[in-house]
Amino acid sequence: MTYCLGIKVKEGLVALADTRITAGTNTTTKKKMYVTQQDNYSMFIMTSGLRSVRDKAVHYFEELINEGVVYNKLYKAVNAFGEQIKRVAEEDKASLERAGLKFNLNTIVGGQLKDDKDHKLFLLYSEGNWVELDEGSPYVIIGNSGQGKAILNRVLNENSTMKQALKAGFLSFDSTRVSNNDVDFPIDVVLYKKDSFAIAEHRYEQKDMEEISRIWAEKLKQALDDIPEEWMDTTFSKMAKD
Repeated sequence: MTYCLGIKVKEGLVALADTRITAGTNTTTKKKMYVTQQDNYSMFIMTSGLRSVRDKAVHYFEELINEGVVYNKLYKAVNAFGEQIKRVAEEDKASLERAGLKFNLNTIVGGQLKDDKDHKLFLLYSEGNWVELDEGSPYVIIGNSGQGKAILNRVLNENSTMKQALKAGFLSFDSTRVSNNDVDFPIDVVLYKKDSFAIAEHRYEQKDMEEISRIWAEKLKQALDDIPEEWMDTTFSKMAKD
């Protein structure tokens, strides 16, 4: 399984991806983030699904860029990557399904290209179609999303700072990690500030974040203790009478 998160706020974009790959009983670490940058051209791609489909689609897309194809708006690059996914489907889907494997690749694409007035964030499906995130949807998760949404829904909005977004993003990942053994460190983080046309990348190992995880766990316990209990008295009084 995978945990990839993309967040869009007014200040810019924040993206986070775990690196755990599980195949049967084998577990390896591989990058799930692809970044490409040129003059007035910055974009990243994160994927969840079959690794073979991901690698082939990314290689095909990278080949287009290396051959000199230039996109002036991010949605055009998203369309192009979607076409590569459909190309891989034509080549491999039937054989994968015969082997009992579902053709599956969900993708988050973010960045800003030359003629984009704003930074953009897209969710691209296995079929090659996509949706763009707007102010009403400040984040998107692909992969294992169940445990990580609660904190994001409560604290994130379009006016959050990039630091707040990364902080919330890590806590969302950490909540997912402690509940699922197929999501784990290291994590790759990408930051993009609006109109900068420069992506910053960094990898965090578990040892780098142990103190933050500990603080988060302690604050959760303290918050539970601080919640008033008078509202429970009626219910517990019934138990005492029984």
